[in-house]
Amino acid sequence: MILITKDNKISVGELTKMSEKMFGGLVKAVVDVEKGIMAVDAEFHSDEETFLMGSGSKRVGVWGINLHPALFGKDGFIEFDSMINLKSFIGNHTRGVDDQKIKEKIIEIVNNLVIPS
Repeated sequence: MILITKDNKISVGELTKMSEKMFGGLVKAVVDVEKGIMAVDAEFHSDEETFLMGSGSKRVGVWGINLHPALFGKDGFIEFDSMINLKSFIGNHTRGVDDQKIKEKIIEIVNNLVIPS
């Protein structure tokens, strides 16, 4: 598992290598919208969520996504689908991200942390 920050960004090439060991050519990631950081390269979003929470992140601010490196710069690069997104305590009743402002924040963070190869 790798922590991605503004000081430790990740390239699309690195994501592509990670995706080769996952079914479907994707990389699971969890984004902390409060801290602007992301964990990548685990089999389950829940592992990344636990990793971030161990570093002080709060469950309310962490969201699971899938990154599809082959679609970098295109629609579909970020897929909003994870069981950790089920957060009925804040009104998110799906595996997606229902709040458009949170979704936009996730996109902004990912775009700042993932760089071209």
